[in-house]
Amino acid sequence: MKRPSPAPSNPGQDIDSSALQGLVGYATRRAWLVMQEHFKQHMSAVDLRPVPFTLLTLIGANPGITSTQLCAMLDMPSSNLVGLVKQLQDRDLIERQPHPGDGRALGLHLRAPGRSLLRKAREAAERADRQATAALSDAELAQLLALLGKIHGR
Repeated sequence: MKRPSPAPSNPGQDIDSSALQGLVGYATRRAWLVMQEHFKQHMSAVDLRPVPFTLLTLIGANPGITSTQLCAMLDMPSSNLVGLVKQLQDRDLIERQPHPGDGRALGLHLRAPGRSLLRKAREAAERADRQATAALSDAELAQLLALLGKIHGR
């Protein structure tokens, strides 16, 4: 009976991925995986995941922003946002207040614990970004951000 070949000591190292290397989607996904790992490591101290961090950041920068505006900005269905907003409210990080320009709408605002958490989370996110992009010069980082902005239209 023939025995199977032993598994390679470093699976994936001998795999030819050259057919994928020229694809922007593949390259951005691989880069995102690196970014995400650094983000998780740094954000574990403040117990925030990427989307809640994004929501807190946008609410902090845009006091009174509505759920509708957040959904449009993030290209997110409102059904997905409802639960996330509730989680942030349950943690006492945000509150809803009547919107001054539209009596039917409620604006979202950071509460004191939300402002405090956002400061810590922002610092953690910046550390994660610096660590993940340490191989880039300042000019390369600026160019990367500009090119990514062109792709997503912002």
